[in-house]
Amino acid sequence: MDLRAHHHYPSRRSAVAAENMVVTSHPLAAQAGLGMLAQGGNAVDAALATAIALTVLEPTGNGIGSDAFAILWDGSELHGLNASGRSPAAWNAERFVGHSEMPYRGWESVTVPGAVSSWVALSDRFGKLPFAKLFEPAIGYAEKGFPVSPVIATLWARAGEELGKQPGFAETFMPGGSTPKAGEFFASPGHARTLARIAETKGKAFYEGEIAEEIAAYAKQHGAALTVEDLAAHEADWCGTISKRFDDVTLHEIPPNGQGIAALMGLGILGQTNIRDLDADDPAAFHLQIEAMKLALSDAEAFVADLEHMRRITTDDLLDDGYLASRAKLIDPNKATDFGAGAPKSGGTVYLTAADASGMMVSFIQSNYAGFGSGVVVPGTGVALQNRGAGFSLDPGHQNHVAPRKRPFHTIIPGFLMGATGPLMSFGVMGGPMQAQGHVQMVLRTHLWGQDVQMAADAPRWRVTKGLGVACETTLPTNTIEKLRALGHQITLEAPDNAFGFGGAQLIHRLGTRGYAGGSDPRKDGAAIGF
Repeated sequence: MDLRAHHHYPSRRSAVAAENMVVTSHPLAAQAGLGMLAQGGNAVDAALATAIALTVLEPTGNGIGSDAFAILWDGSELHGLNASGRSPAAWNAERFVGHSEMPYRGWESVTVPGAVSSWVALSDRFGKLPFAKLFEPAIGYAEKGFPVSPVIATLWARAGEELGKQPGFAETFMPGGSTPKAGEFFASPGHARTLARIAETKGKAFYEGEIAEEIAAYAKQHGAALTVEDLAAHEADWCGTISKRFDDVTLHEIPPNGQGIAALMGLGILGQTNIRDLDADDPAAFHLQIEAMKLALSDAEAFVADLEHMRRITTDDLLDDGYLASRAKLIDPNKATDFGAGAPKSGGTVYLTAADASGMMVSFIQSNYAGFGSGVVVPGTGVALQNRGAGFSLDPGHQNHVAPRKRPFHTIIPGFLMGATGPLMSFGVMGGPMQAQGHVQMVLRTHLWGQDVQMAADAPRWRVTKGLGVACETTLPTNTIEKLRALGHQITLEAPDNAFGFGGAQLIHRLGTRGYAGGSDPRKDGAAIGF
């Protein structure tokens, strides 16, 4: 990776270099994390303070009712944490008879929120600062208010139009009957109260105590299935990682139920092509990546489920080098092919990464799935509940078929790249079906083509949609678009946006034996900051 200022993509930001660093999609959240490092905390403390603050500052993508995943380098070993929640015990196939697909909003899309359990698990095992201290910035913003940032204001307004009538939404997120505009201050006293109780009880109030009882009572009031017993049964799992090597680097992802395996498959398929002979912005390089991701996403959609339920087709089957080589042979270098690929619905997510001078690096992602999740907000608590249940299949033959106490297919994935001698890059690309595709694009740009983390984030992006469809940012050169169309790709052009269509990349790259370079996506409000 070359840090010289030779960027040729539109934003022309420079990578930030420092010994201690936080990178995320909201500057105030990044500062909350950096404050923990300044007070003697480590990268885990910084990541958690950032994540907790984001539940207040960026409610359009996450909240207390989110799920979370993390990959952590502790200085000598890599760890993976799956803190996604499971379905209520009362959810079975009969409950959804008459539905053509799982509900996307409302109570019937709500699974147990796991994010709070991730905060507890990470802090207990790796944190240095007192758990309650990590909540101070977030509680302050919730109590006193904060000025809403421009990107978030836009997303908030869109959500208000769709979700204003969902239970509890307007009461919390539309004070005075409208969503806050950019620059307006927003406060959430209920959110502050809930965070304070989580801090005081190390999460017990949320899963077993008064907050759990308020959530369950509101669910019962609306005929929903979620109970205190469902919440109390939740636990986060230290699950390790799965990986795939590409030349001298190895990409690590969280095992299913997430889509990280699709990034590994895409990278494994590309390793069997002539991608190494091409330049980063060569239309032929775009073509190979697009075809590889179509194949990978097709398989992910067909087979990925809660790991305990992947008995017919396993992760080993999908990552087998022989199998990936056979998939690579299906790519025609001269023509786009419809492999039957599809992608999950788009969503709302926050991603952050933190690193400290001791060498600890954290890749952390937290999400309500769709913007504001289910749209259901428990009155007086600030708890916006996710809609992860929408990730289940209603096909009885699918490994991801809806069932009681089961984790649904997940789009959110933290990424981590290892080199021959140690950690290289902690990164993520928030944004629904863009995430696995974004991981592949970031790995290739930084480690095949030598771009620095900011340049890789700035570069024009693409995402496969359905069939031969490919959405491309309008910043992609006209010549490239024409050549892709000539190969048979059905290109739609979209302006680089802030609504997750092309994701929001946040990256920290290790600089030799000391220090880091950080890059933050110009499509978001975020920042890479350090000292």
